[in-house]
Amino acid sequence: MNLYSVAFHLAGAVMLLLWAVRMVRTGVERSHAPALRSLLRESRGGRMRAAGIGAGIAVFLQSSTAVALLAAGFAGSGVLSLATGLTLMLGADLGSSLVVQILSLDLQWLVPLLLIAGGTAFFKGQTRTWRQGGRILIGIALILVALQMIGVATAPLRETGTVLSGVLGYLASDFVTAFLIGAAFTWLVHSSVASILMIAAFAAQGILPLEVGVSLVLGANLGGGMIALTLTRNSVVEARRIAAGNLLFRGAGAVAVLIAFQLLQPSLGWLGAGDAARLINLHLGFNIALLIVCLPLTGLVAKLMERIVPSADTAPEPLDEPGTRLDPSVIGQPPLALASAKRELLRMAEIIERMLAPLMELYETGDPEKIKQVKRLEQAVDTAQSEIKLYLAKIQYPDDLDDDARRGQELANFAINLEYVGDAIAKTLMKLAETRRDQNLKFSPAGWRELNELHHRVMQNMQLALNVLMSEDRESARQLLAEKEEMGRAERASATGHLQRLREGAHHSIETSNIHLETVRALKTINSLFASVAYPILAESGELRDTRLA
Repeated sequence: MNLYSVAFHLAGAVMLLLWAVRMVRTGVERSHAPALRSLLRESRGGRMRAAGIGAGIAVFLQSSTAVALLAAGFAGSGVLSLATGLTLMLGADLGSSLVVQILSLDLQWLVPLLLIAGGTAFFKGQTRTWRQGGRILIGIALILVALQMIGVATAPLRETGTVLSGVLGYLASDFVTAFLIGAAFTWLVHSSVASILMIAAFAAQGILPLEVGVSLVLGANLGGGMIALTLTRNSVVEARRIAAGNLLFRGAGAVAVLIAFQLLQPSLGWLGAGDAARLINLHLGFNIALLIVCLPLTGLVAKLMERIVPSADTAPEPLDEPGTRLDPSVIGQPPLALASAKRELLRMAEIIERMLAPLMELYETGDPEKIKQVKRLEQAVDTAQSEIKLYLAKIQYPDDLDDDARRGQELANFAINLEYVGDAIAKTLMKLAETRRDQNLKFSPAGWRELNELHHRVMQNMQLALNVLMSEDRESARQLLAEKEEMGRAERASATGHLQRLREGAHHSIETSNIHLETVRALKTINSLFASVAYPILAESGELRDTRLA
């Protein structure tokens, strides 16, 4: 096998590994996001608790970067302090190294079982949780397949001559370059788990000298911190501070260990039987040591980050200025005018997303200023709805029965529905948040979990509805209505569970009964209003019944 063939097969194996790691992470996020967010809220109970939660979530998500993005969102909403966010990230770094340990075991015998079980759950599962569980199992199987492919693809490199050996020889003498290559590659693939597994796979084939592997592994830890910093560069300042603080911990620790290794040249035989095991155990040991050393320093580094990463002076782009995307110059051209109205509907939906996204945080904190901000945004939604209706009414159609005229009416109806969503958030849900705060009520753990799951489902369906609005894709429209049915089942299950808790005399459920049931009803109504965008598309293709009556 020539060098080009090796590179071709290796590139395919690497892409499969990256895709499989992402597949597992997205499966966990889609099926268990509310539970993960609930765990993050509970991380305020102490440093060790926060570190443990961060490690646990990173194991489930197979990514410390994903934990960083979740923690950044909570820090931006004021739910997590900066010090707690940094503690979570130290735990998450340890969790991702545990994932490498697990995936480095000889688990090839599991691949057929995982594929059969995952495929069955994905294709036959009746709920989103089952389908995403199947996705997770298939992703884990593909990770194992990709690692095997990397081993097969790199095996011929042991017999190659001077080019590879010359490069590796140079890197063995230039540990700084090897360190930077490890950091750059990890940042490029956006996965420290995949990067470490690849380094270990090369070492297992006898291609990579141990001293080069040490520099690459330590560089991968620096690169892992760079990923989160890059992904949060346009986020709120609290998010950027968490990413910067974590990069400081990982970067300083990696450089310190690299220098110590070069000066002391210690034997790493005690870390394992082979070079691959030694590198993987080094990665785990590094993150354990990092957690122990840096855990007491999170408060100090949090204050340092507040100085180094100052608050931005520029205000975010306002979304509450009416009519910014309505173009009066194309009123005489219906297709262009309808496109302009669609863009304004998207802006209107962006305002609603800003109102709805922080709902569960406002239920928890009752922040009066943020509740006032949501109510102010509702006025912008009302104005946008009025502007869109008036704009659509001015469009002159050649024939009032043509497709453009029909589509204009559908857009006007969806604008009205979005305005109803804004009313439900500002006048119902925000009032319930204030009631919970003023009466100092607490939801039962099961009730709080149910509300988080329903809220997460509505947010996902909102994005799907906007995709349907812009693409008018029938398959997406069918999926949206299927999700509406799922929402109905989830709402009924929540109501049943709540009534059961009332029968059992659960104290918190009794206190929050009205708030719980009204919230569930409001979320279901909001979801139905989003789903309304699918009906005209499916009706046009004859995929809807005129009536449900027998």
